[in-house]
Amino acid sequence: MKVLIKYLNGPYIKNRTMRAVIQRVKQSSVFVNDLFVSEIKNGLLVLLGIAKDDETGDANYLAEKIIHLRIFEDENGKMNRSLLDTGGEMLVVSQFTLLGNCSKGRRPSFIDAAEPKKANRLYEKFSDIAKQKGITVKTGKFQTMMDVSLINDGPVTLVVESR
Repeated sequence: MKVLIKYLNGPYIKNRTMRAVIQRVKQSSVFVNDLFVSEIKNGLLVLLGIAKDDETGDANYLAEKIIHLRIFEDENGKMNRSLLDTGGEMLVVSQFTLLGNCSKGRRPSFIDAAEPKKANRLYEKFSDIAKQKGITVKTGKFQTMMDVSLINDGPVTLVVESR
């Protein structure tokens, strides 16, 4: 959904959408308070931000899009293989700050982020969809401060949105 908002310096298009930053990784892990939570080897780290207007369809679309993205190299060194093709794993970390709006002032506004109960439901739905497609999915711990580490593969980093 796009909403046109007029500012003094002209129009600003605001997207309220489920947003993922995906990173192709050789390894990624999550710790909370120095305690191990989860880890993957080759695959994708997915930082997932859920907007207040998002619904189940957004989770379906984004999960399908990400697991089928051809961002892994084939035998010729071309990005031509998907997470499904490679048998890679996925680590999904909820990150509401992806919905931060920094267009005004110096402090981000998070009014577009979903409230925690809804965000957690859609975060779990996203993960479940990937699991149902045969992906090994690990997750962070919802609504906690996490230490997320990764070893980039490439690096390959992309932003994918549901709308």
